[in-house]
Amino acid sequence: PGAPLPLMPLLLALALLSPWGSAGGSCPPRCVCASNILSCSQAVLSSVPAPLPRFTAVLDLSHNNVSRLRADWAPVRLAHLHALLLSHNGLSFVSTEAFAHVPHLRHLDLSSNRLRALEENLFSDLAELEVLLLYNNEISAVDRTAFDNLGRLRKLYLGQNRIARFPLELLRDGSRLPQLALLDLSANRLRSLPVGELQALPAWLRDRLYLHGNPLACDCPLFQLVARGRRRRLSAVMDFQEELRCLLPTTQAHVGILALAGRQPLNCSEAREAVLEAHLGDTVTLSCDTRLRGVRNRHWVMPGGERVLEEGGNGSAALLANGSLQLRALRPEDAGTYACWVAGPLLNETLYVELLVHNFTLHGPHDTLNTAYTTLVGCILSVVLVLIYLYLTPCRCCCCRGADKPPAPRDDSINSSVLSTTPNHAAAGVPGEPCRSHSASAAGPGQNGRFKVGGTPQPPPRHGPKAQRKVSDPDSVSSVFSDTPIV
Repeated sequence: PGAPLPLMPLLLALALLSPWGSAGGSCPPRCVCASNILSCSQAVLSSVPAPLPRFTAVLDLSHNNVSRLRADWAPVRLAHLHALLLSHNGLSFVSTEAFAHVPHLRHLDLSSNRLRALEENLFSDLAELEVLLLYNNEISAVDRTAFDNLGRLRKLYLGQNRIARFPLELLRDGSRLPQLALLDLSANRLRSLPVGELQALPAWLRDRLYLHGNPLACDCPLFQLVARGRRRRLSAVMDFQEELRCLLPTTQAHVGILALAGRQPLNCSEAREAVLEAHLGDTVTLSCDTRLRGVRNRHWVMPGGERVLEEGGNGSAALLANGSLQLRALRPEDAGTYACWVAGPLLNETLYVELLVHNFTLHGPHDTLNTAYTTLVGCILSVVLVLIYLYLTPCRCCCCRGADKPPAPRDDSINSSVLSTTPNHAAAGVPGEPCRSHSASAAGPGQNGRFKVGGTPQPPPRHGPKAQRKVSDPDSVSSVFSDTPIV
């Protein structure tokens, strides 16, 4: 119920507290000023208003007619300026010294203008720049040094231009633009992509690499690149599946890149997530190529379900500081599918790596040499055994051989001695030494030298020197087929 405060003293106090009401500067004509924000949008300006207050932090000059941005647009150092908006101005020229007096600029919007080229070292004075918008221009040439010294750049928008080739080597090793997390190259004139270089990019950058709306030529590496992005649910693929199209080499018809699976004439197939081949005893490192940044926690799961949580690990598996898994002295049981589980600030991700361990002990070239050596040794041993069998076989009835032994009859021919199972070294009439059975002596020789009781009687033996034959020697042919065991 008290009386209201006077209005004029309050407004005067606010005016004194505002930087625009002090001697530090005044708001330019046709602009709106609020605190340290200077908005001159849609003011039909053909040049940057001067002088600009030194405490300006945000300067909005969009939707005007500023066609040239010279080096003297900011004659004094604007140490507080961190956002400069110059979109929709018909801007066709930007001096390489235009940003010398705004070193702390973090947001630069040059979109929807008429820029045709990005000259050498154009943005090299903006070491703290984080966001650069250059979409919807007429840019056809990009100098590889245009983005030098942009160590803090996180987002680069180059969509809707005329770029036929972008120097992706700027991103290859990560040293030129180490903080880059988004690159928009959509709706340009790119006809081919270095798939190998794109696959080598960090996964978190591939997640924000926009390539839709380009007249790309269809091929299987391009399909595998996009299919892998869909399998990993990368936003650059999931959000623009319909715009990811390419030209068939035969008909020049536009088709969806993801529709190339099994389609003639290319008949492409998806590549597996990651396959690593190694050999027994090797040391390998499995990379956890996650697309997430600011990872809070990660762990690996072995093929058998065992988890590797801590850096250093135990046994043959060790978790490295960068999140990779190192396996030492590979064994056959180390083969299988490994999973890397990653927990990020907003979502989680699981990556799979299949490890193939080749066993040279079973299938390698050394086994051929070992087998040949074993075969050679076996052949030599076989020959030695045959020679022993031929020449070192003793006579079973050597005790029967005496000086008074009568000669064997001629009817005991060489054929019968060879094929007979009865040794042909028996002596007749020696008591106590049964070298030949009586039944065999009484019977006549039968077929194949076998004796049959009651067989056909043979004619009496001939007399004379040719009627007798010497007893076969142990080295004769009959010893080869005898049943005498080897000593």
